[in-house]
Amino acid sequence: MQALSGVRVLDFTRVLAGPHCTMVLADLGADVIKVERPGAGDDTRRWGPPFLGGDAAYYLALNRNKRSVALDFDDGDDRDLLRRLAAGADVIVENFRPGVLDRAGLGWEDLRGDGVVYCSIPAFGPGPRADEPGYDIVVQALTGFMSITGDPSGEPAKIGVALLDLVTGLYAAIAVQAALETRRRTGESQRVIVPLFDSAVAALANQAANHLIGGIVPRPMGTAHPNLVPYQAFAAADGFVVIAAATDAQFRRLCDTLGLEGLGADRRLVTNPGRVTHREVVVAAIAAVVATRTVDHWVEACHRADVPAAPVRDLAALFAAPETAGLVEEITDSVRGKVRLVRSPMTGVGAAPSSPPPLLGEHTAAVRTLLWER
Repeated sequence: MQALSGVRVLDFTRVLAGPHCTMVLADLGADVIKVERPGAGDDTRRWGPPFLGGDAAYYLALNRNKRSVALDFDDGDDRDLLRRLAAGADVIVENFRPGVLDRAGLGWEDLRGDGVVYCSIPAFGPGPRADEPGYDIVVQALTGFMSITGDPSGEPAKIGVALLDLVTGLYAAIAVQAALETRRRTGESQRVIVPLFDSAVAALANQAANHLIGGIVPRPMGTAHPNLVPYQAFAAADGFVVIAAATDAQFRRLCDTLGLEGLGADRRLVTNPGRVTHREVVVAAIAAVVATRTVDHWVEACHRADVPAAPVRDLAALFAAPETAGLVEEITDSVRGKVRLVRSPMTGVGAAPSSPPPLLGEHTAAVRTLLWER
């Protein structure tokens, strides 16, 4: 049995953080009904190319294992159906701007007496920005991620995927499961709010602590690490190799591997704080040696010395690699044909074969006859 088998989720989310949350719940066995606008659906259905069967790859990546209903908040019959579904749901997840679901009679105050876990994923929590919308890139700008990402001499850069949305979706999925357990113990409805902004600030992790404790205002460092040296990409003869010597012992073994025994014996550099202080000395010495041989040579040499290292791959190389083969699943869809997607990384929780991301309104007729009861 899957971990969340029997849990019913009414999904009023779109774009990324919310759909990621509900997909995680669906991967764990929850019955997720995704509510979409008739004719348009989730915004990400059109965020392409590429497209498959009329839907963008972006949408397909975030909506497996769900059912889709196309219902209109302004239509009386549709509103009645949504209220009936909400009354029987265990979990409601939404990421509308404040007030939208309240006007439809589907807000927290309307449903809090129904024993539901009600999860909101706004851009911002209560405060001066509460009514503002926000995409991942906006929050990356506001929370400093763009000030610490990219080349030190370049313009501000964002992370290559909407990572803050994904982090927020995971926080929300964790919070929903905790709230379900609290409801089980108390029998009472639970209110969960997981703002994108708050999640992003939490995801600053060591960089936030560097500032709060050390007063440091970090800047972009390319691939380098603010607290560890050497821990970055180096140019080899035919590409880039990441070398991550995070311990003093790894650094000594790396120096032996590179023929830099004098660097490893330098009393200024035997501990990580010293190497951070003298970053330029360490990096320049390593860079000069790494440039003389190929990426494969240095990866193999580092692995023999038990020093973490890896080639800098593109996605073509990633999905051609043997260790990635089990992370891709092929789902057969009657309209789209075969859909290849990255599977859930969670194992040991009773995961079942995935169902394809739903077509817009694919399950509307079936859900109209559904009666969820608690």
